[in-house]
Amino acid sequence: MKIKEIPIYERPYEKLEMYGEKALSNAELIAIIIKSGTKEETSVSLAQKILKLEKNGENNLSFLQNISIKEFMSIKGIGKVKAIQLRAVCELARRISRPLNTNQIKINSPKDVARILTEEMKDEKREIVKAIILNSKNIVVKIIDICFGGTNSAIVQPKDILLEVIKLGEPKIILVHNHPSGDPTPSKNDFEFTERLQKASKLIGIEMLDHIIIGKYGFNSIFEIKMLR
Repeated sequence: MKIKEIPIYERPYEKLEMYGEKALSNAELIAIIIKSGTKEETSVSLAQKILKLEKNGENNLSFLQNISIKEFMSIKGIGKVKAIQLRAVCELARRISRPLNTNQIKINSPKDVARILTEEMKDEKREIVKAIILNSKNIVVKIIDICFGGTNSAIVQPKDILLEVIKLGEPKIILVHNHPSGDPTPSKNDFEFTERLQKASKLIGIEMLDHIIIGKYGFNSIFEIKMLR
């Protein structure tokens, strides 16, 4: 069945206009993004095939952020333009999830850090290291991407992190990285690196407040774990 053969009140564009975006299914919303189908399939049926790329049976759309252009194009009827449109929308969704004014956020606990960065980092398939730089009142001044690694680790040295903090002239730092496995449990290397960075920070008068690890299934504070030991 072609879109033109579907009753007007059931077509994605018209349905959104009449009832609002919340009335549409995931497939219908994706159909609007990809705009058109093929001679054999409607845009909605193509969208349903896209949703089937989710392999873990989870009822959410976060998996789309990890689907490559090539994987989208593996679906007959999804060409390069449609695949690029989908990737662009996924990146917009990721950016929209970020706080609007991070420099107005005060960090009082590891939960505050997780609230800022979990949505952005929890589904990443490569390890990313970030530094949150704070002023003397624990207000976020800037969040810096330090490095991007592979699926298991990212190679970074304390000097790589501290040089960025020194440039801004602020007194405090929180290190954050993700575990692509989804499990936020700190590794032996995580503990060892935290100790090295903490010692190096003290030598130059910068206070390291914490090292937060984010995973798909939660987050952990290395400083809190060390206190419980």
